[in-house]
Amino acid sequence: MQNVHAMREEVRADYEAALGVVAGDDAFAVRFERFFTELRDPLFGLYGSDSRFEAAWQRLLEAIAGVAGGRSRELRMLDHEREVTPDWLQREQAVGYVTYVDKFAGTLAGVRSRLPYLGELGVTYLHLMPLLAARPAPNDGGYAVVDYGAVEPALGTIEELQALASDLRAAGMALCIDVVLNHVAAEHPWARNKDFLITFDDRSEPDAYERTLPEVFPDIAPGSFSWSDEHECWLWTTFNTYQWDLDYTNPVVFVAMASAMLELAAVGVDVLRIDAAPFLWKRLGTNCQNQPEVHALLGAFRAALRIAAPAVALKAEAIVAPRELVPYLDECDLAYHNVLMVLLWSALASGRVALMTATLEAMPPIPQGAGWLTYVRCHDDIGWAITPEDAARVGEDDHLHRRFLADFYAGEFPATFARGARFQVDPRTGEARTSGSCASLAGLESAGGDPVAVDLAVRRVLLLYAVAFAHGGLPLIYMGDELGLLNDPSYLDDPSRRDDNRWMHRPPMDWEAAPRRDDPETVQGRLWAGLRRLIAARRATRAIHVQGVSEPIWTGNEHVFGLCREQTGERLLVLANFTPTPQPVGLEVARDRGFRLTEAAGHVDGRPIEGDRDFIVLAPYQHLWLPGDSQDSAAR
Repeated sequence: MQNVHAMREEVRADYEAALGVVAGDDAFAVRFERFFTELRDPLFGLYGSDSRFEAAWQRLLEAIAGVAGGRSRELRMLDHEREVTPDWLQREQAVGYVTYVDKFAGTLAGVRSRLPYLGELGVTYLHLMPLLAARPAPNDGGYAVVDYGAVEPALGTIEELQALASDLRAAGMALCIDVVLNHVAAEHPWARNKDFLITFDDRSEPDAYERTLPEVFPDIAPGSFSWSDEHECWLWTTFNTYQWDLDYTNPVVFVAMASAMLELAAVGVDVLRIDAAPFLWKRLGTNCQNQPEVHALLGAFRAALRIAAPAVALKAEAIVAPRELVPYLDECDLAYHNVLMVLLWSALASGRVALMTATLEAMPPIPQGAGWLTYVRCHDDIGWAITPEDAARVGEDDHLHRRFLADFYAGEFPATFARGARFQVDPRTGEARTSGSCASLAGLESAGGDPVAVDLAVRRVLLLYAVAFAHGGLPLIYMGDELGLLNDPSYLDDPSRRDDNRWMHRPPMDWEAAPRRDDPETVQGRLWAGLRRLIAARRATRAIHVQGVSEPIWTGNEHVFGLCREQTGERLLVLANFTPTPQPVGLEVARDRGFRLTEAAGHVDGRPIEGDRDFIVLAPYQHLWLPGDSQDSAAR
């Protein structure tokens, strides 16, 4: 084998010392050699001088070899397939769906029975929200895990998860589940060991840290430290008092978590969503997010999986500023494009696209081989991450704009169509995050029985999804958006949830409304058909492949967003009107870039094209998809 000859001398020595775990499996031996440096370097850098590391390193190597050796023939074939098809999550055919097991179908067995519904919609990727065994409520919606090797008993068993993963693959779908890396529930066995936790004898260090630490849940869980009677010390608790942060300065912690991830790979999970990725490493005087060591840890986790189970991808949940977001794609295959999501809702509220255009223009390019997850809504609140730099580019005040968005989507701004709620209000600034379902935030709840208002609300939902689908990335449909599910106030009746209004946008699936998806006169029918058109258009457009080039353009109309895509010589221009009134765009915007205006440009939206020789007029919330020649052809 040849990769060994490219290793540095000290790396080669460690590689040769580790070869004892490689036995008889040629494919594993090749992967072990290829990714050994990527596994070794970050871990030796973090832990090389720690006396606990030598034994932990050996356990890690044995865990990697054990999982690789135990892969079934089906999973080994999948490993080989995805090694030769590294863009399997990045193709234009990929479409995701996100849901809770209990909300969608009650149990894992119930999800298996609903796969035809997902297949009819066109889903190729299913993300099931937290399903591993969690502490009793409150448990942060399942993110307080007590056992990484077990499914929440009310949802099913690990064997049923394995069966579901196999069924999904047979139906052409991949399975994604959540793995919480930053913390465990207070009841987790690891929490009995102080060496696994970040502890303090008194408040002096916590007080010093909190001078620069933002609070995640200032209303329901203020502060970042909690007293433990069990351990008689202060513990780091970034999120809630019952979620205890793990100490990743201890190599034993890393190996324990890596082993848990490897075991989930052995079950047949295709994608692991890394929850709370930015928080893994703490440093005094910072906000304790996005530290360099976080990227080293993620790189080592990824290398371990690449060696043991290369069919498995990593997805980073990093809801951070644009300049801090892209680096997560160096270690993970996918990351949430929260910047795009925020900008979509911002443009919808303001009716102006300058901020979105300028901010997306300034985004750094993503690494080759990685891709975005593009989405409109998810299980979480919307944090209005409008930075001072981004706002200043278009003459906006970032604070005032964030205040405006919080007011608008709480239904407290004049003439707003939205019906959401403030989440985690900052009493000093008046800023807040936002809760609410896509349909309610887009105006379907406030529309009541007004047919004009209902039509506009449906158009808003489809407009947002159109940009998310065209941007380039793996687009995600959040459960119920395809049917227009509204806010669910029933969470107020549950004492364990009533203080967390994010549960308003986690409603149970409305299976009684689902049959109306076949009726084009209903809201459900219009949304379902609109999303199906988007899925069909996306699959027919190579320019949307994740590795294509994305270029936001100025259209000459501050209310119309323009996006150019190019991949393998195929080009696409999407124009999107973010207002409830008709908006003209000069045809030179398209012609000068080599795009052709045909009647087919309106087929995805479902409305005809209006205009003349010089202008095209976009109807309220209309989006147009214009094909184009390659840049070389356009230049000629």
